[in-house]
Amino acid sequence: MEYRSLGRTGVQLSPLCLGAMMFGPWGNNDTADSIRIIHRAIDAGINFIDTADVYSGGASEEIVGQAPEGRRENVFLATKFFMPMSEDPNQRGGSRRWIIREVENSLRRLDTDYIDLYQVHRPSPDTDVEETLGALTDLVRQGKVRYIGSSSYSGSQIVEAQWASRERNLERFVTEQPPYSILVRGIEEDILPTAQRHGMGTLTYSPLSGGWLSGRWRKNSDSTPTSSARPNARFDMSSPANQRKLDIVEELAQLAEQSGMTLIELAIAFVINHPGVTAAIVGPRTMEQLESYLPAADMTLSTDVLDRIDQLVAPGVTVNPDDNSYGAHELTPLALRR
Repeated sequence: MEYRSLGRTGVQLSPLCLGAMMFGPWGNNDTADSIRIIHRAIDAGINFIDTADVYSGGASEEIVGQAPEGRRENVFLATKFFMPMSEDPNQRGGSRRWIIREVENSLRRLDTDYIDLYQVHRPSPDTDVEETLGALTDLVRQGKVRYIGSSSYSGSQIVEAQWASRERNLERFVTEQPPYSILVRGIEEDILPTAQRHGMGTLTYSPLSGGWLSGRWRKNSDSTPTSSARPNARFDMSSPANQRKLDIVEELAQLAEQSGMTLIELAIAFVINHPGVTAAIVGPRTMEQLESYLPAADMTLSTDVLDRIDQLVAPGVTVNPDDNSYGAHELTPLALRR
């Protein structure tokens, strides 16, 4: 597995990142099996694990914390904060009060003295970015956090955060974590080039587009995509955009077969072949799923294959806008009223 630099930090990471969202009650509730999956990923050369406090209500962090077994120094460990952890309105968000409290909870669940990458899970329209950056800067200076990053920030929000860091002499976000797949290419137009200009690493999630590119759902399939962790609009099979996605999946499946690879391998290889992408986050629930992801780490797509993908989904285009995870606050009916 060929490692690549995390932005301008000099840290070398595997092109596949093990996402731990499916470890715990949200996915695989067998702790021992989840740990075996983590061990297999590390043995295969993956040195990067990403989780979040909210995944399975903290259970994911606890499982990840049990796994390294003496190899903690060989693993780049990332987690996130921001999502609600209870009904208490102050146990969420990007406030100093919550960050200082929640980092201690994550450190305890992860059974570690430090977090390599601590990320804001979502931007907040109600919290000054300087408040969030100030608290995160203190954590870095205390040695509890090594680097900080953002997730699902728009291009303008990335720039604002970088400006605030320089203006106020605060730690800066060194990573951005956006959704990216063949079906969700919106970040190519703004997010990826913005992150590259600021020397940030880009850690993309959902390379299989929520399962659409796994081969699980096909045009003539009787099954209906469902997911309790994602908006229903993403899986409404009656929508024209999702019907278009099914057509594209059929074409991609043929392209993968002609290229001597699986649809899953094609989808993941497409993501990590982009020069602006540091790593693609893959979130297996089973060992079989992990094994199906691993070969993509060493695959390079030919110009002909990339050109055909561009014909099916043009660069910078997201087939169904509901698949984007940024801009949610700006596009609400209340925000749009004049």
